[in-house]
Amino acid sequence: MKRIFFLFAISIALTSCYQRTDSPRDSFARGADLSWLTEMESDGVKFYNDNGEATDCQDLLRSLGMNAVRYRVWVNHTTGWCNKDEVVSKARVSAKKGQRIMIDFHYSDNFADPQQQNIPAAWQGYSYEQLCECVFEHTLDVLQTLKENGVDVEWVQVGNETTNGMLWPCGKLLDKQNNVDGCWDRYAGLTQAGYKACKEVFPKTKVIVHIDNAYVYRGWFFENLIERGTQFDMIGLSHYPMMLEWNGGMPWQEMNMRAEANIQRLISTFHVPVMVAEVGTSQGNDSLAAAVMQDFLDRIAPIDSCVGIFYWEPECYGGWKPKEYDALGWGPYLMGAFTEDGRPAPALKAMLR
Repeated sequence: MKRIFFLFAISIALTSCYQRTDSPRDSFARGADLSWLTEMESDGVKFYNDNGEATDCQDLLRSLGMNAVRYRVWVNHTTGWCNKDEVVSKARVSAKKGQRIMIDFHYSDNFADPQQQNIPAAWQGYSYEQLCECVFEHTLDVLQTLKENGVDVEWVQVGNETTNGMLWPCGKLLDKQNNVDGCWDRYAGLTQAGYKACKEVFPKTKVIVHIDNAYVYRGWFFENLIERGTQFDMIGLSHYPMMLEWNGGMPWQEMNMRAEANIQRLISTFHVPVMVAEVGTSQGNDSLAAAVMQDFLDRIAPIDSCVGIFYWEPECYGGWKPKEYDALGWGPYLMGAFTEDGRPAPALKAMLR
C-alpha cells in the first residue's frame, strides 16, 4: 500500500503542470525527425511540391502542417553528422522557420536502441560515477550551446529507446532476460543526471524518457524509475505499426488499437503526457500506408495529454542512404514518407493535415 500511495503522490504532483491547453505553443505536435536532412542535401537530394517544383524540404513540410522537428545528437560520430555542432546548425535553421524543437540524446557515437546502447569511445573505461558526470556535462554543453545560438528547446529525450537501459554495460537492465545486479539504480542515476542538466539550462523544457513498441504496455518500467526518485516530465513511445505484420505477426489494426489503449493507460497511471516520439509506415502501397497513419492519428490525437507525434526520417526516398549504412553493408531505409519522385506521400499528408 505504501508503494502504491508513493506512486500516486508523485504522479499527482507531476500532472498538474502538463495539461494540454489551447495555446499554439502547447497544441498537438505534428513533427518529424529530420536528422538525415542536411546529409541528404549535401548529397544533392531534392524535394518537390505537388506541382513538381523544387522546394526547401522544411518549408514544404511546414506548408503541409508540420510544426515541430526532432534532431538526434551523438557524442562523436566519425562522419561528423548529428554531432553537437551539426545539430546546433540545423536546429538554428528550424527554429528560424518557426518550428518547435526536440533534441534526442543517444549518449553514444552511433544509433542507440534496445539492441545497442554503446558507450561513446571517449567515455570508455569510466566508472558509473564518471558516466553520470559525462551524461550531465554532455547534455549541459549541447543545450547551453543551443541556447546561446537562440534555439529554445521544448522537449529533450534523455536517451533513445532505453527499454533496456543505456550506456552498456554500466546502465544495461537485462542480460539474457535476467536483471543485472544494481541495474535499475545505475540506469535511474544516469537518467537523473540528464534530467538535472536539462533543467539547469531550460527549466521549462519537458524531459522525456523514451521506450520502444507502443503496442506493449510497460508500466513497470516507469514504476522502477519513480521508485528510485528519477524525474521525468513526459513518456515517449515509438510505434511502427506494420513491422510485425511484415513478419507474419500482429496486423497493423491491432497494433494501433493496442498502442491507443496503452497510451491511455500510461497517462491515467502516471499522470504525465505521452509523446509518440517515432512513427513510421511502409510506403510500398501509398493508399495502405495512408490508411494506417490515418487510423493511428484518429485514435491518439483526441486523447487528452497525448501531446504529439513525430515521423522518423520521412524525407528518405529514392534509395538514398547515409554513408554509415554503406560501411555497415545495410540497404536504404524503406519507411520514408516521400514518393519516388521526391514529393510528400499520402501517409505524411495524413499525419500533418
